[in-house]
Amino acid sequence: MEDYMKFIDKLERKFGRFGIPNLTIYMIVCYVIGYALMIVNPGILNWLSLEPAYILRGQVWRLVTWVLYPPSTSGVLWFAIAVLFFYYPIGTSLERTIGTFKYTLYILSGVIFTILGAFILYFLLGGNVLVGNVFSTYYISLSTFLAYAMCYPDMQVLLMFIIPVKMKWMAIFYVVIVVYEMIQYVMAGAWDLVIPIVASLLNFIIFYFGTKDFSRYNPKEIHRRNEFRRAMEPQGRMKSGSGSVTKHKCAICGRTELDDPNLEFRFCSRCNGNYEYCQDHLFTHTHVK
Repeated sequence: MEDYMKFIDKLERKFGRFGIPNLTIYMIVCYVIGYALMIVNPGILNWLSLEPAYILRGQVWRLVTWVLYPPSTSGVLWFAIAVLFFYYPIGTSLERTIGTFKYTLYILSGVIFTILGAFILYFLLGGNVLVGNVFSTYYISLSTFLAYAMCYPDMQVLLMFIIPVKMKWMAIFYVVIVVYEMIQYVMAGAWDLVIPIVASLLNFIIFYFGTKDFSRYNPKEIHRRNEFRRAMEPQGRMKSGSGSVTKHKCAICGRTELDDPNLEFRFCSRCNGNYEYCQDHLFTHTHVK
């Protein structure tokens, strides 16, 4: 497992510049386009789905356009609520936690595994069936939530905007549901429906068993490392290269008012000690006890 993280860190040092900042926003834009097409002209989605049979016949654009396929057809209202209050905050926060390159690699690996899963299922079924309707980005989005829950297990969210629930319990709940669904599919003889789920969540499975030590992403551990680096710097809060002393510094991401003059900083009254956070981490960090 340690070798896995060393390999990822090595990739980041070599290819870190290829990380896609604000990838969550681009994904949300894809969802918006997909839902718009579903409302205006649902039939066009048939030309965008991940369909190996058609890809092998030359419709290679489906390797990319399938990400526009709506992850759920339950309704635009629920989609808007999920994006505004859940998916966008979690995605952007996870990117800041593990880094832009690792987050990009995480999402893209989920996309690649899903594409591979579609072709594997296509050939297992004899190569003469259409399987695109069972592949979407739904479980890739779920994998983002699960990774965030692993990094912030004790963070509380308001279920239905009322009930406070810790992220780890929500993650366990969703995992139980997914496992139950797969068992039901197997018992019903629909084993082919298990492949899309496993393929889309394979990035999280690798992330979980490969990382294992999630304390490296824990806010308390990040703060400890930042404090150590700050103690080793004779200039204290001196901004490197600028000669300017900063008044504020986030205990999670390390940003100061010199990085963005529009950033707001606050001390958390629920943390033991003088822990200061920027506006992006004030309400998402795990309280230090």
